[in-house]
This record gives sequence, structure tokens and C-alpha cells, in this order.
Amino acid sequence: MKEFARLKRLPPYVFNTVNQIKMDFRHAGEDIIDLGMGNPDMPTPRHIVDKLIEAAKKGRNHRYSSSKGITKLRMAIANWYKRRFDVDIDPETEAIVTIGAKEGISHLVLVTIRPGDVVLSPDPTYPIHPYSVIIAGGDVRGIPLGPEHDFFDNLIRAIKQTWPRPKMLIISFPHNPTTEVVDLAFFEKVVDYAREHEIMVIHDFAYADLVYDGYTAPSFLQVPGAKEIGVEFFSLSKSYSMPGWRVGFCVGNAEIVGALRRIKSYLDYGIFQPIQIASIIALNGPQECVREIAETYKTRRDALVSGLNRIGWHVKKPKGTMFVWAKIPDRYLQMGSVEFCKMLIREAKVAVSPGLGFGEYGDEYVRFALIENKMRINQAIRGIRKIL
Repeated sequence: MKEFARLKRLPPYVFNTVNQIKMDFRHAGEDIIDLGMGNPDMPTPRHIVDKLIEAAKKGRNHRYSSSKGITKLRMAIANWYKRRFDVDIDPETEAIVTIGAKEGISHLVLVTIRPGDVVLSPDPTYPIHPYSVIIAGGDVRGIPLGPEHDFFDNLIRAIKQTWPRPKMLIISFPHNPTTEVVDLAFFEKVVDYAREHEIMVIHDFAYADLVYDGYTAPSFLQVPGAKEIGVEFFSLSKSYSMPGWRVGFCVGNAEIVGALRRIKSYLDYGIFQPIQIASIIALNGPQECVREIAETYKTRRDALVSGLNRIGWHVKKPKGTMFVWAKIPDRYLQMGSVEFCKMLIREAKVAVSPGLGFGEYGDEYVRFALIENKMRINQAIRGIRKIL
């Protein structure tokens, strides 16, 4: 069998080990509570589904679409940014529809990064951020992120110590998996530093709406000058519970958006048009559904965090995302996150994600995804209590 160079550079997919054990137990008839993959379980709001059905019944919508997204959807994106963040977006040159944020980020990195280019990314972080760089032939430098680290100070140190000078910074706040959040002042520092050192910035804003306790997530593009050096990705997967629909978009710097538009014109014909039409309704329609989805995650967060604290596993309530990032209890810390996750499946019948899968600095943590209802979360707490 031939070796494929790009695949050879990719590290083993840590999550596969834990997922296989989970599936083995399920095939044996065990009830495993899955709090692992961040796969939203709530149905897409009815008015969005109804629009999809209506649009799908029209034959003219069954033809090839546009790889950059239909005009009305790009206009809806621009209007959404203006309403939400008072940011002006040109729908023709500064916005492009992507097949989810993951596809968009992957192809943008592929078209902008050359072999040997250095890209900075938090560690731990969402896997596609560093893996997209590795696939493109670039080199990733992880910047420690978490309660024990000052990310911006670490970022400045990394830029000074890295040669060749970094070409790109990929960030995401609210952050998956650490749930860290930032204010607008943080983005102002990032923009100033990126402009000074001519570093391109990609901000993944997937959890913009899943925020709690009075916190509001700022857009990177709210900072004056941000469009000179960067772009922002948003996905409808979490805010509108549309994960399987695969709809996202990229907005910001016209040159960067243009590069993504050009590479996508070679690679795809865009998203099925009825899905794009329904996405217009999602962005332009009533937003109560977004608040209801966020409130559901908040209720689950409260149940999980209070339950874990009650049984002696001390964790803090996150202000954003659909996750809880929990440091492994001291007595099991030496096991590492993968072995600890295996034990949770075997003895507590609960599946979570090992922190090592998000980067080496995550190995003392596990990530809980809030994708089960309160009753199942309480059942998970009872299972975990047995080993604590």
C-alpha cells in the first residue's frame, strides 16, 4: 500500500479509541450516556424546516447552485451582521457561504498557506484549526490556552520567538473546548498586533449565541481595522440547531474572502439551494428560537456543573459554548485523559471527550458536551459518583 504524504503528517485521531470502546459497550447492550461529540440533539426550529420543504418542492431549486452562495443569502448575512454587531459587510466582496465552518476554514487555509508557513493556534483547540494547516503543508505552533495561561502574553512570546515569522493566527471565542471567553479589548489587542506584524487572522465564531449569565460575545470584526487583516466564520449549526444542514459563512477582508471564493469555484457547486433559502429565513426570521436553544443548553450546564460539584468533582460554570471543560480529579490525573475516558465508559457508563484530542495542553482535562437532557445528565452524575 502506498503512503499518502498528507495523511502521513496527520496524528492519530485520539477520539477513535474512545468511540470504539463506547460502541463496543453499546453493541453489548449497555446504556452508555454519550456526552462526547458536540452534536446538537435539538431539532431545527419548525419555521426553518417548513421553508426548506416549501423550497424543495420547486423544481427550479434543484439545479446547480453557486459555490459562493446565492445573492439573497449573502445579503441576509450582511444584514445579520449589521443588526447584531453594527458591522458593515459588502455581500458581493466580503461574504461567502460555506458548507459549514469546518469546510470553509479548511479550504481557506489550503489556499493561503504554503508548505513551511507557520500558523499560530491555541492549544488545546478545535482539531480542524491545526489539522487544516498540517493538511496544507504548513507548520503549527500551539499557544497554551486555559485558566493557568495568559493567552495573549503567550501569543506575543511565540511571535517573537518564531522563525519564519508566523503568517496566520486561528482563534475561536467562545472557545471549544476550554469554554474561555474574551471581551472586545482582547480583539483590539489582537488586531493591533496582527497589523503590526502582518499576520492574517481567522476567527471561528461558531458559539456566538451560546452565551450565559449576562455575557455577550463580541465579533472580531467590531474592531476598527479588523477587516484589513482578517475574516470571521459563523455556522448555523449551533445557534439554529442546524448541524446536519452544513451551512456557514465567512465574512471580512475582501482579498481573503476572494481567495476562498476562487478555490471553492474549483471544488464545489455550493449548497443545495432549498437549504440556502431556508437559511435566509433562519437569519432574517424570528430569533426567539436562538434564545430558547441557548436557554436549554444553560439549563443542562447548570444541571451538569452542580451535579459534578455535588459529588466532589469541582468545575466552574462556563459563560459560553455547549461544553463543560473539566480538569480530571487529582486521584486520576496521572492516568491522562484517554485512559480516564475509557474508565468512565467502563465503570460509570458515561462517554466524554479526552482533552488530549484537542492538543497536548488538554491532557489533564475532559470535555462534556451538553447534548443530553437533564434526566440523562443526572443519570450520568449518578454513574460518575460511583468512581469518585
